[in-house]
Amino acid sequence: MGGRFLRERRRDPYYRAAQQQGLRSRAAFKLAYLDRRFRLFRPGGRVLDLGAAPGGWSIVTSQAVGARGRVVAVDPRPIDPIPGVEVVRARVGETGLVDRLGPEPYDVVLSDLSPRISGAYATDHARSVDLVTQAWTLARRVLAPGGTFVAKMFDGDMVPSVLETIGRSCDRVRRTKPPASREASSEIYVVASGFHPDRARPPGAPAAVRDFAI
Repeated sequence: MGGRFLRERRRDPYYRAAQQQGLRSRAAFKLAYLDRRFRLFRPGGRVLDLGAAPGGWSIVTSQAVGARGRVVAVDPRPIDPIPGVEVVRARVGETGLVDRLGPEPYDVVLSDLSPRISGAYATDHARSVDLVTQAWTLARRVLAPGGTFVAKMFDGDMVPSVLETIGRSCDRVRRTKPPASREASSEIYVVASGFHPDRARPPGAPAAVRDFAI
């Protein structure tokens, strides 16, 4: 890891705040922003966290849903124990994963999945879209009616098609970039709410997409 990267990270106010607050990553501030803006969580809610390692989002989520809620964190990498969080070691798309997640549907499915960065923007964008597609395929099987899907993806020319696909089964699709996202990063977050498991709008008739400025 280069010295320049380390110096920039130490100057990053969100990185420093995460260290001071004992959080596992600066990504926790991104989810906290999304929750404040879109009211993702409620006490007693059920949340599925995909691509959860090292656990920053799961910590925020478990605090939001409280002791009566349920948070399941999915990642092939190990995650240190978090009170109130169940960890499932698996990859999204893995055979049998849905059965391991339990019979009850989830109110919110989160995806902070990120591809292995190649440095070629078109490649990284396509890989990001593929991960969102996998996460959405899983979400359609486990989301409760009226549930919410939240996913990170890299901005690019394939985004409208992905949003159209998701929007066919949701009342509302919103797109934003949290303040904690690095300015130079192309990452955006998609928030699709009002999920209808048995309804799909025809192609070309998705829910309206609204951009939220920081």
